[in-house]
Amino acid sequence: MNGLSIDELYAEITLRDPQRMLEHTLAQWAPQGDLWIFGYASLIWRPEFHADEHRPARVHGYHRALRMRSRVNRGTPERPGLVFALLAGGSCHGMVYRIARDRATDELQRLWAREMVTGVYDPKWLRCRTPQGDVQALAFTLHRTSPSYTGNLSDDELLRILRGAQGRYGTTLEYLMETAQCLKERGVRDREIERMVALAQRHQLV
Repeated sequence: MNGLSIDELYAEITLRDPQRMLEHTLAQWAPQGDLWIFGYASLIWRPEFHADEHRPARVHGYHRALRMRSRVNRGTPERPGLVFALLAGGSCHGMVYRIARDRATDELQRLWAREMVTGVYDPKWLRCRTPQGDVQALAFTLHRTSPSYTGNLSDDELLRILRGAQGRYGTTLEYLMETAQCLKERGVRDREIERMVALAQRHQLV
């Protein structure tokens, strides 16, 4: 799996200007209510924002998949790592977080600086089903036409990445294990994550 060069990475950032994408996302938000964020991986175990409420939630039409190249947080342009993204199809159990309207813009800007450094995600407002009723929450999805989408990876390729990819927030392996642990603690079964963890264990990576 080849990564983008530095020049290609900067070109991608320019084409998908994170600030303009933030402005577009804010324009779609219904300002009369509070802000809801859907977390499906690191936003569960490291949200880095203050939530006034959180609930378990399920999104239909998207599923969690470790198929997005990470050239900053869990890898580098020269040696990309992997992070989870929401891909079309299936469903996904995660968490929704409510942020009070008066703090929403400031909190979202901080979240944007973390998740949208390169503008790689396609932010979408998705209906999330919770025990207390449905909410519209912002979720970070990925389109399969994105240059950051890996497609299907062989186990050999996955193992190579788990052995060596590291970015500003740590390794891809640490990211996978943290996500697996937080889902387990919340009673969420994700069979593909369980399979990848078992693969890493068989090869003595953990």
